[in-house]
Parts: sequence; structure tokens; C-alpha cells
Amino acid sequence: MKKVTAFAPATVANVSCGFDILGFAIDDLGDKVTVELKEQEGLTVKQIEGDGGKLPLEADKNTCTVAIKAMLDALGIQKGIAVSLEKGLPLGSGMGSSAASAAAALVAANELLGKPFEKNDLVPFAMEAERMACGAAHADNVAPSILGGFVLIRGYDPLDVVKLPVPKGLYCTLIHPHLELKTADSRSVLRQQISLKASTVQSGNIAGLIAGLYESDYGLISRSLKDVIAEPSRALLIPGFYELREAVMEVGALGSGISGSGPTIFILAQGKETALKAGHESKKVFEKIGLEVDVYVSEVNDRGSYISDNQ
Repeated sequence: MKKVTAFAPATVANVSCGFDILGFAIDDLGDKVTVELKEQEGLTVKQIEGDGGKLPLEADKNTCTVAIKAMLDALGIQKGIAVSLEKGLPLGSGMGSSAASAAAALVAANELLGKPFEKNDLVPFAMEAERMACGAAHADNVAPSILGGFVLIRGYDPLDVVKLPVPKGLYCTLIHPHLELKTADSRSVLRQQISLKASTVQSGNIAGLIAGLYESDYGLISRSLKDVIAEPSRALLIPGFYELREAVMEVGALGSGISGSGPTIFILAQGKETALKAGHESKKVFEKIGLEVDVYVSEVNDRGSYISDNQ
């Protein structure tokens, strides 16, 4: 093979109570990356589409090439690889935009090189791209984008990634308001210390959410989708957040929260019909405050990144 294209899905990180340790993947919304061999050694970004000219073409500043370089360094080899990126995700959206680019690049490059790594093994390389993009090598976006489904990051030293079950019929509605919220700004409002009481409540909710996923207990999932640590500070940066939460719960949603660092809001629901209703009600909330939004509805994607074309 001389050329490979891979697709990597959008992701929801944090998942309310699971700050920096939980994430899940979305269907049919994400980035495509094509990698091809070239004669001259080194990594180059050939072209980027769909970013409005905002993303860097320099190989040491682009998440695609930074991730591939980490993989090549681990293999101890030098290759000539050109990368083309097709952005399907808005920047600064809270939908794992940088993670999807890195994930797609790694899956494509791994295929191009004859699959020296299993999918699980690609996660640390994508984390290096996240370190460059936002200053923290977190895995709660890149792991679900690569692996699909719900993923728990149990620990980082050493990295311990656990794929969780996805109950049948679990749907996600993403509400993306047309405003950009940088991860650095969202992290800057977080409290550096929390009370023992808040820690205990949050731990109970994380345990309840994971138990609910294993047991397909939608009531338990709903009761557990509560964040008492990050959300109270971050919600102030997203107009209409609490109004949306009230509206979607009235139509039967399981719960809602901030996707990643925002401004996108995720809503979990049992069944497509409820997910669609939640999207409709959410749009009405933002129309009242004069803010345009994009609405995406999909099942939780258990497939993750995949090869879409090779030549």
C-alpha cells in the first residue's frame, strides 16, 4: 500500500461525573486523514480542508503528524509520510476535534506500515498530540475515538485503559452552540481544591454510572449523570445550559452535561425518539437567547476509528 485513509469519530469526554477519566464515541461525525508514502524522509502536512485555514501546516504543530512521529519514534524508524486532513469537526467545540485528527492519522499510518501496533497501543501516541494541542496528555478523547464505545482511563502511570459495555439503545444528542470555547479557558475556571464531601459525591456518581453501563440500568445511569466538581464552574461559560437541562429532562432524557471542555452539550437518552425530542427542545432553548446551534443525534459508536480506503 502507498496510500491509506482512516476515519475517526467525535467523542464526548468527562461524561459529567467522569472528569478526565471517562469518554465515549459518536457515530458518523468526525475527521478523515489520508497518509501516503513519499520518497524523502520526514513528515509533511500536504493539505487541510474544512478548518477555515486555522490549523497549522507545520509538522511539529499539527496533531496528525505529532502523533505519527511519536509512533515512528517508538518503532525506531524514519519514514517519508505526507498527511492530508479533512476536518469534519468544528474547532474548539468540545467534541474531541484534535483527538479525532490524531486518531485517524495513527490508524491510517499504522495500516500503511503493516499494522505493527494493536489499536490499544496507539493511544499513548495520540496522547502526545493532545499534549501539544492543549498542554495535557489526557486520553479521555483519544481513547474512545480510537477504540469506540465507552472508555475508562483508570490511571496514567502506567496507562490503564478499560473499555466499558454500551447498553443497547443508548443514544446521544450533541448540541453545539456557535461559539468557541478554548480548553485552556475552560480549565482556568476550575477549582484547584475540592471538599471531601464533593469528592465522595463524585466518586459515588462515577461508580453508579459504570455500574449502570454494565447492568444496562438506565435509571441508575440517569441518577449518576451529575458533576459536582467541574460543571458548576464551566456551566457559567455556556449560555442556556441549565435551561436546556430542565427542558430535556421534561421529555425523558437520562441526563445532560458539558462535552469535554465545552461549549458542546451532550444529552444521553434511551432510544432514538427521546434523543430527537431532546434535540428539538434544546434548539428551542437556544433560539430564545439568539444563539445558533447544530444538533447531532446518534447511537454511541462502539466501532471507533477505521480504515475507509487504501490503495
